[in-house]
Amino acid sequence: MYETQLNYIVMEKEFLAVVFDFEKFRPCLIGSHAIVHTDLAALKHIFSKKDAKLRLLRWVLLLQEFGCEIRDRKGYENLVFDRPSRIILQKESESSI
Repeated sequence: MYETQLNYIVMEKEFLAVVFDFEKFRPCLIGSHAIVHTDLAALKHIFSKKDAKLRLLRWVLLLQEFGCEIRDRKGYENLVFDRPSRIILQKESESSI
């Protein structure tokens, strides 16, 4: 992780993860309709925001290229994806002790 990314807020970090995944799997995703399930409702609203940071607007343009759809799913409803992130956080907090 770059030093500047350490200063990102949670929404920006999660959005960066989505952008990174789309860039990594670009050949597989071109021409398909992808649905991104996230537990952060703010990601869904970035697409309609006109006064966002330039970095976020650049990421929105990249994702619009794929025609993806972002769906909000609460953390307790999204157990499969929520559990690994909690395990990683627990390990990091234990190692810092």
